[in-house]
Amino acid sequence: MKYLYILICIFSGIKASANAGGDTVRLSLQQVVDMAKGNSIAAKQAVTQRETKYWQWRTFKSNYQPQLSLSGILPGYSKTTQPVLQPDGTIIFQPVHNDNSSLQLDFSQSITATGGTVYGTTSMQRFYDFDRKNELFNGVPYAIGYSQPLFQFNALRWDKKIEPLKFNESKQAYIESQEQISITVTGYFFDLLLAQVNYQMAQTNFTNTEKILTIAKVKFDLGKISKNEILQLQLERLNAQKAVGTAKRDMEIATLNLRTYTGAEGEDKIALELPGSTINMEVSADKVLAEAFANRSDAIAFVRKIAEAKRDVAKAKGQSGLVATLTANIGFSNTARNIPDVYRNPQNQQLLQLQFSIPVLDWGRSKSRVKTAQANEQFIEYAVEQDKQTFKQQIVTQVTLFNMMKDQLVFTAQADSIASEKYKIARDRYVLGDLSITDLSIAFQENDQAKRDYVAALRDFWGAYYQLRYLSLYDFERKEKINYK
Repeated sequence: MKYLYILICIFSGIKASANAGGDTVRLSLQQVVDMAKGNSIAAKQAVTQRETKYWQWRTFKSNYQPQLSLSGILPGYSKTTQPVLQPDGTIIFQPVHNDNSSLQLDFSQSITATGGTVYGTTSMQRFYDFDRKNELFNGVPYAIGYSQPLFQFNALRWDKKIEPLKFNESKQAYIESQEQISITVTGYFFDLLLAQVNYQMAQTNFTNTEKILTIAKVKFDLGKISKNEILQLQLERLNAQKAVGTAKRDMEIATLNLRTYTGAEGEDKIALELPGSTINMEVSADKVLAEAFANRSDAIAFVRKIAEAKRDVAKAKGQSGLVATLTANIGFSNTARNIPDVYRNPQNQQLLQLQFSIPVLDWGRSKSRVKTAQANEQFIEYAVEQDKQTFKQQIVTQVTLFNMMKDQLVFTAQADSIASEKYKIARDRYVLGDLSITDLSIAFQENDQAKRDYVAALRDFWGAYYQLRYLSLYDFERKEKINYK
């Protein structure tokens, strides 16, 4: 098509001009997007955030695994003076010189269904009095027990419902961050693309204005045009010369912005290739909605928020009324003057206790906490429903916009082709003396605006395309879900 040929020629002119000053790197839109996803600060931040969420997930998983810990005091040496209370109430300061060392190995396993904990322990303590040369050992060969909260909030059970949602949400959020990079860098890409188009047009217009002015001077010498027309053309040339400088400045700024965001290194000049105007894909609102609710982190967040609200209600109820903990353990302990004797005929030890707390008078505090949590749950349900409606509307709107952009791009391309042809005809007619300088200026302005409109239409089209990918996390060209390793 003629409009495509014209713009390709524009970019070929940019390349030729750039080669005069150094090496030039030609980049397509897809190459720029890949650069940003691989090198930009935003991409590195997304990777770091993904790793953070992964290790938080690993921490959560460890809460449901057996825990084994070793603790102790080695050595427990002490040489000091301590106050000793006497039977008559007086205090005598006695010198103390001993070593009181200990080791303890503890095992525990949380029970998700009940919120209780099974635990076991074994320990050894050595006491040595340096003044009296007295050594004594105390140990627990083994002891096992179980602690069960009664009528309390079971955090383990609720975490097992909510934390997987958070982890899946973070994985989808990482994919979204990559697609957001595509949207952002597309904006920088078209900023530079338009700046390069403007620069090339400014150079071309300046050259054409000088040629027309040269012809006009000949016609003026022949008495065919007025002095005013010469002055108008001289003003057009000055404006065109200023436009070249302004366009060059804008192009350098846009190049710097693109380099900064993509993390591109080197001093090579960048020449952008014109993106295609068509994509082999069919988009329907129903398909995008289905993929969005299957893939987006927002869809997972809807479920998570409601689950968290229900958890808060359960927590408020668990902290109200009777709160009790039942603890039971059995084991053996012994005291001896050497380690082997600690394990000979140890003494049986048992523990059974129920700790409880009942609010007798709290002035409605417990009830208020429960009612507050229930009201918040209701609010969250309404808010999530509203977010779902907004989410759906955003997707339907974007699908409609994308389909409109496809049609708009065709019309804009046709207008560019017509404006370019019209400008050529107007230029030739002016040279032949068949057109006024005013009509030539109008054709000149329409030609420039048509080219800018075409680049803007391309920008809207590709922006809508990447926005659709972001909203659905679905590749409509390959017909598969978007995923990143």
